[in-house]
This record gives sequence, C-alpha cells and structure tokens, in this order.
Amino acid sequence: MTDPVAPGPTRPLQAGRVVIAGMAAIVAILLIAAVLLFLNLPDANAFNARVERIFVENNDLTSGAQIKLLEILAQSGTAFSDVLTSYRMVIFVLLVFATALLIASLVFLITIITLNRRMSEIERAGIRVSSLTISRAENTVILNGMAFKLTEAAIETLSVLAEARMDDDMLSGSEIEAVISGRQPADCDEAAGATRIKRLRDSLGNQMVSELLIKNVARRGYMLAIDKDVIRMN
Repeated sequence: MTDPVAPGPTRPLQAGRVVIAGMAAIVAILLIAAVLLFLNLPDANAFNARVERIFVENNDLTSGAQIKLLEILAQSGTAFSDVLTSYRMVIFVLLVFATALLIASLVFLITIITLNRRMSEIERAGIRVSSLTISRAENTVILNGMAFKLTEAAIETLSVLAEARMDDDMLSGSEIEAVISGRQPADCDEAAGATRIKRLRDSLGNQMVSELLIKNVARRGYMLAIDKDVIRMN
C-alpha cells in the first residue's frame, strides 16, 4: 500500500511564515490605531492648565466667592484628569484584548486549514496501518493499538480479507461468501459478500477508518488497503 502523502518540507515553513506575517500585520495595525487614538485624545491636564491660567491672569479675583469658584474649577479639572486617565487604561486594555482575539482567530484558522488539507491527503492516499492483529478467539481486531470488538461474522469476513491480502489476492463478493460458507464461488451471490463487507464496516464504526481500510476496486473485488507485513492472525 502506498504511504499517505506527507506534506512537503516547505509547507510547514510556508504556514509558519503566513502565521508570523499575519500576527505581525495585526499587531502593526492595532499599534498604529492605538498611537493615533492616544495622540488625538485630549491632554488629561488640559483642564487644570486652563484653571491655572485663570488664576494667573486674574489677580483681581480676591473675594471669597470668586476664590471658592476657582477652587471648584480646579477640583473639576482634577476629576476630569482622573476620568480621562481611566479611559486611556480602558482603551489600552480593549486594544490588547482585541489583538489577542485576532491573533488567536488567525492561529485557529491556519490550524483548521492545515488539518483539512491533511485529512484530504489521508483520504486520497488511504489510511496508514502499522499493525493489524486479528483475534478470532476473542472476536477482536487491534488496529494501530486500538481494539475493536466485532461480531463473529465480521471477524470471519475480516480474517478472509486479511488472508487474501497476505497472499496478494483480491476477492469478489461471491468469493468472500464462498470462503466463509465453504461453497463454490459460482454457487454464491455477489450481493451476499457485499452485505458481509457492509456489516464489517458497520461493526468497525468509524466511517473513515472502515472506508479507507477496506478498499472496493470496481469490477475486481475487495481488499485490505494495508501492507501485508503488518497483519497478525491469532
């Protein structure tokens, strides 16, 4: 069986460059936006500076009420300065949060694209099986370390396919039925063997595993799409 097509050495490098470039672009855009925003925000001490200027330019404000008014203005300026400072902090936190979300979204997007591409390659090339152990006594098949409990009929079908694969043979549905039932292929129905294959796939459960493990070659028959050297029969 042909091994799955592994991504070329340049693909991870290109993906890494895309991620780095995307992150750099996001950070640069948000940094420019933050600089422009903070530059256009009013100075936190602008109000206090105006009040101080009023004090300096109006020395004739000597009455108690006038001085009290100036003190209120000064306090208002201090409050305005504190509020503006807190606004700056809130804006900064929101920009940092937005940067983190955009970077995370970019990483997730690249990851999903990479996984989808990898899954497509696996579907095209088939599943790579490093070990396949069939235990007839326990009605169990161990595929790459994962144990699948099958019915006795499913184990028989899989065993027939495994033995045929070790002999480099491909079996039609009628031949599968003939081996299991002990009759001649001419006396067996093609649909009976196809039904056994379908039940075996249903027993394996995972659609991708079953579809890629058991290949159906048009007009020729069925076979296990794995290397015969990894098959073990108990």
